[in-house]
Formats: sequence, structure tokens, C-alpha cells
Amino acid sequence: MRKFSFLHGIIISIILVCLAKPVIAQNKVRIFTPSSFGIMPNTGANATPLLSAMLKEIKSKISKGEKTVIQFEKGRYDFFPQGAAIKNYYISNHDQSNPKTVGIEIEQFNNILFDGSGSNFIFHGRMLPISLIENHNITLKGVNIDFEDPQIAQIKVIENDTSSGSIVFETAPWVKYEIKDSIFYNIGEGWKQKPVSGIAFEAETKHIVYNSGDVKLGKGLVELHPGQIKANNWKNKKLIPGTVIALRSWARPNPGIFVHKGKNVHLKNVRVHYAEGMGLLAQLTENIDLDGFSVRLKDDKDPRYFTTQADATHFSSCKGIISSKNGIYEGMMDDAINVHGTYLKLIRRLDDRTVIGKYMHGQSYGFDWGYVGDSIQFIRSKTMDYLNDGNVIAAIDSISSEGNGVKEFKIVFQEALPQNIDPSIVDYGIENLSWTPTVSFTKNIVRNNRARGALFSTPKKTVVANNLFDHTSGSAIVLCGDSNGWYETGACKNITIKNNKFINSLTSMYQFTNAIISIYPEIPDLINQKHYFHSGIRILNNTFETFDQPILYAKSVDGLNFSNNRIKTTQAYPPFHKNKKRVLFERVVNSRIQNNIKDGKAVNLSN
Repeated sequence: MRKFSFLHGIIISIILVCLAKPVIAQNKVRIFTPSSFGIMPNTGANATPLLSAMLKEIKSKISKGEKTVIQFEKGRYDFFPQGAAIKNYYISNHDQSNPKTVGIEIEQFNNILFDGSGSNFIFHGRMLPISLIENHNITLKGVNIDFEDPQIAQIKVIENDTSSGSIVFETAPWVKYEIKDSIFYNIGEGWKQKPVSGIAFEAETKHIVYNSGDVKLGKGLVELHPGQIKANNWKNKKLIPGTVIALRSWARPNPGIFVHKGKNVHLKNVRVHYAEGMGLLAQLTENIDLDGFSVRLKDDKDPRYFTTQADATHFSSCKGIISSKNGIYEGMMDDAINVHGTYLKLIRRLDDRTVIGKYMHGQSYGFDWGYVGDSIQFIRSKTMDYLNDGNVIAAIDSISSEGNGVKEFKIVFQEALPQNIDPSIVDYGIENLSWTPTVSFTKNIVRNNRARGALFSTPKKTVVANNLFDHTSGSAIVLCGDSNGWYETGACKNITIKNNKFINSLTSMYQFTNAIISIYPEIPDLINQKHYFHSGIRILNNTFETFDQPILYAKSVDGLNFSNNRIKTTQAYPPFHKNKKRVLFERVVNSRIQNNIKDGKAVNLSN
């Protein structure tokens, strides 16, 4: 055996030390405390400019490879618009009203933990509380987001004279308002708005009132006493005394948290108690993990009945893995989760490889749609038939729209397009398949919310398991897809819905609500559809406690298994749904319906 010289040993030691240096740098952790930057809890002072300055200084101090921790002292921190970042953000499925006033902007950080220690972050006025822009390996933890003056006005019915068509109501103690020309306006710091409708809640249970849907506010309002108002033209027998109504406009300018172009984003034990949009909106982001993320009331004694103006969580054109577990979603004015991409409408074909595509919905434009190397496919909008000829983006350029956010893209493809892709003859949508995620939605509670429970539109593997859907006023789960209205992609091809419990879902009618589980792609011309939109759907081992008939509705599916489910009839409400079938199919093939139990006995649920 050859022996190493002393000199050889020294050289090897030097090499090992040099090789070890990057490892040491990567494991280094820098800890910063906001108190050392003058940001103290429970003072009522404006933390906005101080926190902005702190983040800027921290970014200048940390080096590449360092892990950074920002550790708050637990308490209340107030954020006012004064000193906030003013940004132009184009946020999917929100009002494209710019600029945005941003309370906490965390941008282009790597390997950072932002730990609120369970603190309450209270925002004032009309703000976007937290934006996470182009961060990699970021964790937001232990933060409770709320507003001093929410834009939803909560009222309680005191008297209801159904014979004369008048209702007397009182405003919640925190609501500021004025009556002008017999119209109700709620007022906050720097804003004033007119509610146009509301959601009615049962006083004791906080369930949404049965078969009530969106409640229009009465007219001819007169103030009887401060905080007590009479509507002389409001006839609605469902609004019995004690009913609580969350009055709202349909504006959704800002989510509670906006995630844009990130990678490996973690939200742990974060609560959103109110936002004037969605609780969380993530777009163009790869890998998002929610653990204990909730859009919920503060506790059982919270006097509020509402949370967000729209969805609790919403994921638009993301990829990688979306995981949401151990969350509570309640009191929101829309869904607990919605996962989708966005179809562009094919506007013009310039040559065999070049087209113009356009964002179509007024709340979804201004952000990137695709990148060089992304895989795409075309779909016939009226029949929702996919073309088998996929393609790849060779070049993509945005076409400006007068400074108001990009709506159109010039796209060059690697391969020539088939001659039949001609928008002058047939309407086509364009789907980006590269920006579609795998989804896991598990061990969550969804309750007492408007519209629907969960929406999924992704071709990647999706698992919806061990969740409780309790009094979702619309369908509990919807599988959709639409290249005609919302332009939200796309087909589900591998989804398992198992071991969930559904309690008295579908107490009101909203869009896509044909059953507790509603597989409802928007297909204007179903008769002429040649293929099937969804496929690979498994609904197994779930429990449905329901007062009404419809359990499952499906349209345009190839491959659906509904087996080993249990149905228990309740007497919670009178049946009302127009669909009188437990299972109703339209254009469904290769289905399996077996081993299902109703009220303890085997039942044949075949369509």
C-alpha cells in the first residue's frame, strides 16, 4: 500500500477545509428581531414604514446562502396606508384596480422565515396586507391578518313585518354608516361604499339561512335611532328576527396575501380573519404548502359572522405541488379553494406557427401567461373538445394595452399548427399545460360559507381526502372548466375524493350547484361534443349526511367510480332542489357505481 507523505496530508487537509466553507455558509442563520428596529407590539403606532425600512436593511445585510429568520414579539401590530409601498399588481380573479397600497412587501428573499409568533397584524383603510413577490424558500408563520374596519357591514334583523313588507335592523357596534337619499352606505378609514346584497346567517349556528342565496338589501331606508334602521320596502319572510346579515359590495380589490412568481412557499399557522378579496391568491408560483392556514373567525365568541369577500384560497396558473392541510375555512363569500389555469382566447392566426391570444375575463389579465418551452394545447370553446396536436412555445411577447395591463400575447410555436385551427371559423381556447399543479387538500374543515366548498381544474394528480364539508351553502366540491365565461382551465384527469364527510351541503342554489359533488364543465354545445372533458375520477368511502336528493352530478366524463359511499338522510331542512336524482349523468361513459349504502341499507344509485 502506498503511503502518503506529510506534505500530501497537508494538501488534502487544505482542500477539505476549502470544500467545507460553502457548507458552513449555507447552514448559517441570521436572526433579526423587529423590536431592535423600533417595531414594538401593542403601541397602536404605524408599523408600516418601519417594517419596510427593516426589510430593506435586512436584505442589504444577508449574503447568498444564509438562512434568515425575522422573529416578532407576540402582540398587536398596526399597519396604516401612510408610508406603505404603492405597487401596480395585476392579481388573478381580482379587480384590476391600481395602484395597490401594500402593508408588508416581502420581495426577492431566499431562505427566509418570517415568524409572527401568533401576533395580530391589524390593517387600516383599504390595503393589500402582505405581498410575497419572487421569493424562494420562504415561510410565513404565526400571523393573524385582520382589518380595523372591514368593508362588510354586519346587521341583525329586529323586526320583520311581512304583511307591510318592512324590516327593522340594527348595525353591529363596530359598523360606521350613513343614510343618504334612503340608501345605506358603510364607511371606514379612507373609504365609503354602498352594499348591494348580503348573506343571511342563523344567529345561533352561524349556518347560512336555508334556501336564501344572495339577499338583496331593501329600499326606502330611514334611521329610527342611531344604529337602528327601517327598510320600508323589504319583503323577505326568511329573514326572521335575530337573523344576521353580512352586507357587501361585489368589489374585490385586494387579497389578504398575494403570492407571485415564488418557489417553495410555506404558510404555517397563518389566519386571515378578513380581506376585501380572497384570503390567499397565488399565481405563477411553484410548490406551495399550507399547513394550518385558515380563513376563519377569531374564535367561538367572535361577534362577526363573515371573513373574506371572496374565496379563502385561490391558485391561478401555478405548478409543482399545492398542499393544503389542517385548515379551517368559514364565513367567506365564496369557495374554500379554487385551483385552475387561464385559457387565452385565440384571436388571430398570423401564419402557420404564430397566433395572437387574449385574456378575456375582466378580473384576469396583466400577468404572464407562458414562457418559452411551455407545453400548450388548443380546445374548441363551444364543445370543450381538446385537439390532440399539442405544441411548445418557441417565443412569446406581450402586446401592451394602453398601460392598463397586458391582455394580448403574440405566441410563436415550435411546430406548425393544423389548418383547422382558425378562429374565424371556430372559437378556440389555448391552455398552458406546463403551469398546472398536483394538488393535495386534506384534513380541512369547510363550513358556513357561500357558493361552493372546493373547486379543482387541473390535469395533474389531485387528492381530496379526510375533510369535513359542513353546511357549505352550495355544492361541496365542483370540478369545472370553462373557455367561455371565466376562462378557467382545465380538465381533471386523475382525482381521488375519499374519506370526506359532507353535512347538509347545498342549502342554496348558486352557479354549478347540481349536486353535493358537481362535475360541471361549461359546455355550450354538449350535443356536438365528440370527446369527453374530465376523466379518471374516483369518489370513494365518503359519508353524505343530507336532507335532499342530489349527491352526484356529472357531465362529459370518461371514467368515473362512485363506490363504498354512505348516505344518511337528515331532517335538517325540507328538500327543495330541482334535481330529484341521487346520481345524474350527462354524457358519462365507463362509470362504476357500486357498494353504496343509504340509511344502513345497500342501494342502487345507477343513473
